[in-house]
Amino acid sequence: SAGSSFYSRVILPNLTGKGKGLKRGASGVRLWYYRSMNEQLVVERLTEYSDGDAGDIGRLMSMLGARFDGAPIPQEVLEAIIESSYHDQLVARLDARIVGTATMSIVMGAGMQKLGYLQDFVVDTGVQGRGVADALWQEMMNWCHEHGVELEFTSGDTKQAAHAFYAKHGASVRDTTVFHVAPED
Repeated sequence: SAGSSFYSRVILPNLTGKGKGLKRGASGVRLWYYRSMNEQLVVERLTEYSDGDAGDIGRLMSMLGARFDGAPIPQEVLEAIIESSYHDQLVARLDARIVGTATMSIVMGAGMQKLGYLQDFVVDTGVQGRGVADALWQEMMNWCHEHGVELEFTSGDTKQAAHAFYAKHGASVRDTTVFHVAPED
């Protein structure tokens, strides 16, 4: 979209195609791109809100499960992520359309100190198998390296394809139990 600036250093090692290289984005920051059969894959960190980006990300969220209705992400939520020094909204675009996303967060505690946390990692089912998830994963690893953190995340028991992807990329299952509670009014 016209409202976002490119900020990325993604290396796409598993992709093949007509070209792969270094390019300068709208803000002058370097980014890696991949071009094949007139498609361009770019992974970036959002720096500005746009209605189009909020709609694309909302559409992708519906692919994570029934609790998401596909509505655009509320402006105040997406702006809070973008403006926070503890969060980044990663997006993968094919020919300017967002086809993958992940929210990265820094979580801190007295004991664990600083940890990276992944939320809402999803790739459009229509482009799965074309390297989009690999490109997003590489940018997640770049983000973790930049912040000096290890990454933790949860994944539902039924997401076996996702689990295989994570294992292929070096993730391991921790022996822990996740709890959830909604505070009473």
